[in-house]
Amino acid sequence: MKSNSIIHRYLLREFIPPFVINLVFFSFIFLMEQILEITNMIVNYQVSFVAFMLMLLYSMPYFLVYIIPMSVMMSVLLTFLRMSGDNEIVALKAGGVSLYQLLPPVLIFGLICAGLTGFMAIYGMPWGSNASKILALDVARSNFNVGLKEKQFNDSFEGVTFYVNHINLKNKTLEDIFIEDQRKADISSTVVAPEGYMFAGANEYTLILRLYDGTINQVDLADHSAHTIRFDTYDLRLDFKNALADIKDGKKDEKEMTLSEINSYLSGKKEDTSRYYSVLMEFHKKFSIPVASLALAILAVPLGIGSVSTRRSAGLGIGLFAFLLYYVMLSGGIVFGETGIYPPAIGMWAPNIVMGLGGIYLLIRVANDRPMIRFQFFRVFKH
Repeated sequence: MKSNSIIHRYLLREFIPPFVINLVFFSFIFLMEQILEITNMIVNYQVSFVAFMLMLLYSMPYFLVYIIPMSVMMSVLLTFLRMSGDNEIVALKAGGVSLYQLLPPVLIFGLICAGLTGFMAIYGMPWGSNASKILALDVARSNFNVGLKEKQFNDSFEGVTFYVNHINLKNKTLEDIFIEDQRKADISSTVVAPEGYMFAGANEYTLILRLYDGTINQVDLADHSAHTIRFDTYDLRLDFKNALADIKDGKKDEKEMTLSEINSYLSGKKEDTSRYYSVLMEFHKKFSIPVASLALAILAVPLGIGSVSTRRSAGLGIGLFAFLLYYVMLSGGIVFGETGIYPPAIGMWAPNIVMGLGGIYLLIRVANDRPMIRFQFFRVFKH
């Protein structure tokens, strides 16, 4: 018993370094696109470094839900690949230690990471998504040009649609502006101006868009009349307070809903709607993806021990291929589950069942010193 305890502590310590390295590496890969976009905000729009760090922090829970199971599998796989390559597994077997006696630290490590993933899925994702929206609104309030993109329509404000052909970063002016304003009942206004700029209004929730030398085309839908007004200067008032209220109290996307909000929605809605299936899918996803940490950890054990004939560097390829297979099955389950072709529970839990049963099957073969099933794909990694 004492020797087993020593071995278990040894394995748990061995799992941690590759887990941390993989977590940092995959986080950087997932965040690469966002880092480039946020860096552009800092350079061109003088967004503060604090806002930059908060944007990264709020986006992390969503990525960690997928990164943690991947890192768990890679850490277990690379640990057993190293132990097999250094003949530590052979030495343990010679000392009377069976493969099954090495499973407790793997299961403990998988359960701990499953709990961490579950915390991110249930609490981290809704918190990060809502906090990110509020921060984006705050950044836009201080520098609305951040929310505007050249040659793209922007509908950040209800009833108002912007189109800006060019943004001059030096003097913060907007060029060739098109605005459709439908905030007034029965009146549709179209504003066109060659130049304008944004500045703060009377309070923190107000923004003024000042336009120069443009025209306003108004259509009264009630009496079917049209008017054209030319102006030298025209101030368009925009209110952030309503936008902030919509974020806090408005309709949430299923990824932004807490577990209690999901349960409340599901209990009060009928089936056979795409929205219902999407929310139900999110409910199962909050539990199935954390459990994937355990299923993938079990699969990594026979893959690591049974791949002695491959190069040690092949561990990354083997792990990525296995996780890619899991992710393909998960994506297929999401697509078919949201359409109601089959119950969302099947789409979310089937990948775990397939990977877990596959891991148990390979584990039994390796524990009985039988050759593991080899895939043609892995032959390229042989010496």
